[in-house]
Amino acid sequence: MTTKLRWERISADDFERLLFNLISDAQEYVNPQWLMQTNASDRGRDLSVDRIITDALSGNQRQRVVIQAKHWTKKSVRPIDVNETLTEISLWEPPVIQALIIATSGRFTADAVALIEKHNNEGKRPQIEMWPESHLELLLARRPHLVSEFNLRP
Repeated sequence: MTTKLRWERISADDFERLLFNLISDAQEYVNPQWLMQTNASDRGRDLSVDRIITDALSGNQRQRVVIQAKHWTKKSVRPIDVNETLTEISLWEPPVIQALIIATSGRFTADAVALIEKHNNEGKRPQIEMWPESHLELLLARRPHLVSEFNLRP
């Protein structure tokens, strides 16, 4: 069960730290990296991590995942923000980035959702995953220690 979290209580730096702690805490995510200052020109990469996908017949696969953090409580992620991130993260290759996660303490506009769904349906790389506040609240409901650590309870 999710609870509305008080995103305004944390800074952009704390939001990135929360995401770093979240991926560090997940069993399927290894080698998390948080290499740059929060307000530095990160070229679309705030965090990166390797995601392990296990298949009983084919074994383990590693995916390179880049996470763009948007600590936006007053505005939504727009198509221009998605396109800008896609352009910038190409500078981080090689190695190939298989997934881009756009994590926001807010939401996505309808046009941004449509753009991302079209991008993914066309099979373009990287696959884009949307982590709006509701998804983060679901993930954090399973990790109450992080909610307490960052004082996000109402």
